[in-house]
Amino acid sequence: MTDAGRIVLSLGMLALSLGAGVARADDQQALIQRGEYLAIAGDCAACHTEEGRPAFSGGHAISSPLGVIYSTNITPSDSAGIGSYSLEQFDQALRHGVRADGRQLYPAMPYTAYARMRDEDIAALYAYFMHGVAPVDDAPEKTDLPFPFNLRFSMAAWNGLFLDQTPFTPDPDKSEQFNRGAYLVEGLTHCSTCHTPRNMLMAEKQDQALKGASLGTWYAPDITANPNTGIGQWSQQQLIEYLTTGHADNGATAGGPMLEAIDKSFSRMTPEDIKAIATYLLPDSPDTSAPTPAPGLRPIRDNDTPAALEKIGPGERVYRDSCATCHGMQGEGLNGLPALKGHPVLKKPTADNVSMAILEGVWPHQGQAMIGFDEELSDTEIAEVTNYVMHAFGRSDVHTDAARVAELRQGGATSPLLMLARVGMVGAGVALVILIAWSIWRRRRG
Repeated sequence: MTDAGRIVLSLGMLALSLGAGVARADDQQALIQRGEYLAIAGDCAACHTEEGRPAFSGGHAISSPLGVIYSTNITPSDSAGIGSYSLEQFDQALRHGVRADGRQLYPAMPYTAYARMRDEDIAALYAYFMHGVAPVDDAPEKTDLPFPFNLRFSMAAWNGLFLDQTPFTPDPDKSEQFNRGAYLVEGLTHCSTCHTPRNMLMAEKQDQALKGASLGTWYAPDITANPNTGIGQWSQQQLIEYLTTGHADNGATAGGPMLEAIDKSFSRMTPEDIKAIATYLLPDSPDTSAPTPAPGLRPIRDNDTPAALEKIGPGERVYRDSCATCHGMQGEGLNGLPALKGHPVLKKPTADNVSMAILEGVWPHQGQAMIGFDEELSDTEIAEVTNYVMHAFGRSDVHTDAARVAELRQGGATSPLLMLARVGMVGAGVALVILIAWSIWRRRRG
C-alpha cells in the first residue's frame, strides 16, 4: 500500500471512530433526557426537592403515622448523595428498598410500586441522576423514628411479607395504550401509594387497590371505575383535563398532595401518557366530556331580611362571611372561581378534604389560588362550615366535628401501630423471662 493509501485509510478509520463517538454521545444524551422524563413522571422532585434547597438534595419532611421521615439526597454527590452507586445498587434501592450500604429503606419511598418498572427505565433514570443532575454535597437531616421502627433491619421481614418483586407484564388481551397506562399507574406514577388503603402494618391492601385511603389529613379518593364510589361517571376527557390542569368540567378541583402531583408531574407528562392513564383507569368510559348535573339547592336570596338572617345556622353564617365572595351564595362560583354546587369532593365518604382546603387553602402552581383560614377560623367554625358545604351543595350526609378538625391541624391521628409494637415487644420480653425462669426451675428440680 502506498503512503497516500495509508493516509486515506487512517483518515477513514479516524472518521469512523469520531462518528461512533458522536453516536455514543448522542445515545447517552437521549438516555439522560429519557431518564429526566421518567423522573418527572415518577414525581421524584416532590419528595427529594425541598423548597429553597438545590434540586434532589433531599431534606423534605414526609409525615407518616410513625413519625417524620426525611427524604435523602439523590444527587450524584459521592459524600452526601448517590454518586458512588453502581447501576445494580441503584436498582436495589429503587426496586427492592435496599441502600448501597445494605440498610433498608422505609416504604415512604414507593419502591413497592417501582418494583414493577422495566430494566431499561431503571437504566435511563440512573443515567439522568448520575449525569443530568448537579451534585450537592450537603447531607439532609437524618430520619430518626421512635423505637422499634428505628431498627431498619426489621423492614427486611416487612418486605418478605409485602414486597411483590414481579416486573410488570403486559396483558396480551389489552391494547398497547391500556398496557402503557397500567405500567404507569401500577409502577412509575405509583398511584396506589396514596389511593390504596393500608393494613395495620402499613402495607397496601391489594384486594382494595385504588379504592381510596386517608393520608392522615387529606383523603385520596377511590379512583377505580366504580360509578358510585369511584370515578366511573367521569369521561376519559374529564380525567385527562383534570390530570393536566387540576380542573375538569364536572367541577373537580385538585388540592393537597394531588395538586402537587399535578403541578410537578402529571401536567408535565406527554399527552400520550396521560391518555394511556385515562384509558387504563376508565377503559369503558366515553372519550367525550359529560358534565354531571348538579343537585337542586335551596335558593339563597340576596334580599334576605335581617330576621331571616338571624335564623341561619352557624355554618352558613361562616360561609356567607368567608366563602360566598368567591364561591357564590348558592355555590355557583364567581369570576371563574370553582363552583361548589355538585363538586365531586362533596361526594366522598369523608369531609376531610373540604376541611383541609379551608385550613390550608389550595395553591396551584399556576392559576387562581384559595387562601387558607387556619388562623382566622376556629376548629368549631371550620367543622360547621364544612358540614354546611357538604350538605347544602353536595346533599351529603357525611359530617365532621371540631375534634377531627383539631386532629387535621396537628397532621392527623396518631397510628396505634407504635403502641402495639411496643406492647408486643414488652409481651415478648415478659414471655422470654417466664420461659427462662421456668427452664431454671425445671433444672433445679431435676
